[in-house]
Amino acid sequence: MFYFEKINNKKILKSTLIENAFFTTKESFIKTKENNLIATINQNKKEILNFCGASKIIMPEQRHTSNVSVVDKNQSEYPNTDSLILKDKNILLALNFADCVPLVFYDDVLNYGAIAHAGWRGTEAQIGVLTVKKMLELGSKTTNIKALIGPCISKCCFETDCEIATKLYKTIDSDIKNENNKCYPDLKEINKIQLQKIGIEKIDIAPYCTVCDNDLFFSYRKENQTTNRHSAILQIR
Repeated sequence: MFYFEKINNKKILKSTLIENAFFTTKESFIKTKENNLIATINQNKKEILNFCGASKIIMPEQRHTSNVSVVDKNQSEYPNTDSLILKDKNILLALNFADCVPLVFYDDVLNYGAIAHAGWRGTEAQIGVLTVKKMLELGSKTTNIKALIGPCISKCCFETDCEIATKLYKTIDSDIKNENNKCYPDLKEINKIQLQKIGIEKIDIAPYCTVCDNDLFFSYRKENQTTNRHSAILQIR
């Protein structure tokens, strides 16, 4: 179940399924306004670090790839990486979003987790499944992995090329249904089924659409290709 909480009077979104993860909102943190871009991001990072009691925050260079990496405490930059696995308690993991699907994973037995960035390209490449497979290689069991599907563009607002929609639904062995010759793929549902097919059963899905709930979350599509982003944050207990 998702609910709102606050950090320094700034609203964040959390889930009872993975309490050590949260999503920032338009009230909080990654608010990249004009001349104060660097200062704003640095202040945002400082507030998050202070709240979580961590010493460092890692933010990879997201490029809509299907690349999955494991965080190394001696490494700060992760180019062309859209999924990171975190094991270190002193480091926070943050990925940024504005319509794409945030996927958060946590193994509460081995005490580590991951965040993946799944736009339509990442969803077609099944980056969530690739992340789980990497966690399985590291010793996890699917029965111990919990997953969050965070706020993103919902089916109601995601009109796209039907060829793209067909590719997305093929990943779950399903056919796309045209609605008046238009296609509206459900990225949340597709990612959920992809994860269920690999054996993930504990999944919480945020009931928010970045377009419909644009007062809370940034939308690349609705806000004229905005560079502003909300974030998914993961901390190891």
